[in-house]
Amino acid sequence: MSIDTQAATDRLMRFLAVEGVTGKEAAIGRELAAALQESGVPADAIRLDDANTRIPVPTETGNLIVDLPGRGAMHNQPRIMFMTHMDTVPLCAGAKPKLKGRKIVNEAKTALGGDNRCGCGVLVTLAAELAKQKLDHPPITLLFCVREESGLWGARHVKTQDLGSPIMAFNYDGGSASNVTIGAVGADRWHVEIFGRASHAGVAPERGISSTMVLALALADLKAGGWFGKVVKGKRQGTSNVGPVTGGDGRPAGDATNVVTDYVHVRGESRSHDAKFFKEITKAYKAAFEKAAKRVKNSQGKSGRVKFKAETDYYPFRMKESLPVVKRAVAAVSAMGNTPSIRAASGGLDANWMVRHGVPTVTFGAGQNEPHTIDEWINRDEYDRACALAVQLATMR
Repeated sequence: MSIDTQAATDRLMRFLAVEGVTGKEAAIGRELAAALQESGVPADAIRLDDANTRIPVPTETGNLIVDLPGRGAMHNQPRIMFMTHMDTVPLCAGAKPKLKGRKIVNEAKTALGGDNRCGCGVLVTLAAELAKQKLDHPPITLLFCVREESGLWGARHVKTQDLGSPIMAFNYDGGSASNVTIGAVGADRWHVEIFGRASHAGVAPERGISSTMVLALALADLKAGGWFGKVVKGKRQGTSNVGPVTGGDGRPAGDATNVVTDYVHVRGESRSHDAKFFKEITKAYKAAFEKAAKRVKNSQGKSGRVKFKAETDYYPFRMKESLPVVKRAVAAVSAMGNTPSIRAASGGLDANWMVRHGVPTVTFGAGQNEPHTIDEWINRDEYDRACALAVQLATMR
């Protein structure tokens, strides 16, 4: 499948230069809309939804949705969808993309933003090539999601009726264009508030109840029980992690070294491909914090207390290889002369929510490497293959 690779790279460099960290996607949304119109997509086919009004954290704009009518002999076939996310992690702020042979690297000490400007480049290139080459294709929806990096919020809150009822979808996120990702983990995000009692640590430490000690005992118990990090219980596997430990609202946990810490706020996550097991991991964390709070008492016999809350971030899924969307993905990769690698992801994808919404979705990579780090770079050969693969997927009969 022939495409204009120079134009595809130019688009990618253009998008990489636009800042758009998670929750602040308005500028990249405008840039994508402009590039789509330059590629031949009518302005009235491009719109923003109102998902941001339902996302519980501040979000500048809704998801960007594009409707491409079918053309030629395939114009009345069932609609399909191509999707990606248009936000980057905050570490990408200030990125300065630079071409270096068959790589795109970063001149700044930040992450580059290939995750997921590469996906944006693929979808706009798809629209451009379909228009330029006047290729036959079924009706197509392009979906650019917001806030993927901070909780898959855009995909979670999109209204499926706004998408035109696609029968299948192809998501572009990370890795190789030959990766046919048909499953991913599910995850809980949890947080716990630990309430102790302040006291002068030099004069009367015995009167205090240390929230820090409650945290320490809970984590030691979880580590000893095999619930921290990689979690293996018989045939069941998952992961867990403890993230930010603060005094709430970004404040440090504790006010001074001579005051017994009376409040600690902890956030963490539990993941597994097993829908029941990541809930069990979360349950183990809750039990450990509650047990630890009872163990830490002051001289009056009063103990600490905790308030533990958990929410499912996204649900695990694994599609059958016999599904039409998987067969189409495998056939397209093979038709490009590459070997499809069917796999499941250890992280969450927008596809988690699309599958939950009833749209079977396969995820491909687009040349992203070392995402979320200052060593991030883009493989231009893989990016070119991803762009060509999208055209193949859209036009194959």
